[in-house]
Amino acid sequence: MTLPPSVALFFGFGRVGLLGFGGGPSMIPLMQAECVGSGWVSEEQFLDGLALGNTLPGPIATKMAVFVGWSAAGVTGAAAAVAGVVLPSVLLMAALVLFASRWRGSPALEGALGAARPAVIGLLAFVVWELAPGAIGSGSGVLVALAAFIALALRVHPAIVLLGAMALGAAAAAARAA
Repeated sequence: MTLPPSVALFFGFGRVGLLGFGGGPSMIPLMQAECVGSGWVSEEQFLDGLALGNTLPGPIATKMAVFVGWSAAGVTGAAAAVAGVVLPSVLLMAALVLFASRWRGSPALEGALGAARPAVIGLLAFVVWELAPGAIGSGSGVLVALAAFIALALRVHPAIVLLGAMALGAAAAAARAA
C-alpha cells in the first residue's frame, strides 16, 4: 500500500526528527537519505534547498522540510514535513524535562553523550564527502569553497561568507550574460 505524499513526508521527516541527534547539521545525512532516496527531490534539488536554507535564519531541518515538502506535495506536503520533523523533538523534550533530575549525573548517560559527539562529526564529514563534488564542481567552485573555508577560519561570520559568495556568483553570472 502506497501512502499519500503528505503522509509519507510526515513519516519520513518524523524519522529525521526522531533520529537526528545533535541538531540540524547532523540531520543533513538523514534528510538526504529520506528525501533523495524516496524520490521527493533529486540530489541537485536537495543541494539547492540546502544552499537556499543556509541563507535564511532558523533551523536547517525545518527549512529543508518546507522546501522538500513544498516541492513534493505543495502546501500540505510542507506542513506535513514540518510537523513530522518538529513533533519528535517536542515530545522527547517534554519527556526529558519530566525525567531530567533522575538521570542527571548518570555515568551511562554521560557515556552515551560522549560517544554520540564524535559520531555526529563523522556524519557531517560523510555529508561533505558525498555532497562536495556536486556542490563544488570544478575551478571556480573549488576557489569559492577554499575562500569560504579560509574566511571562516579567520572568524568571518558565516552569514557574511554566504552573502559574499552569493554576490560573487550573481556578479559572475551577470558578467557572463553581458
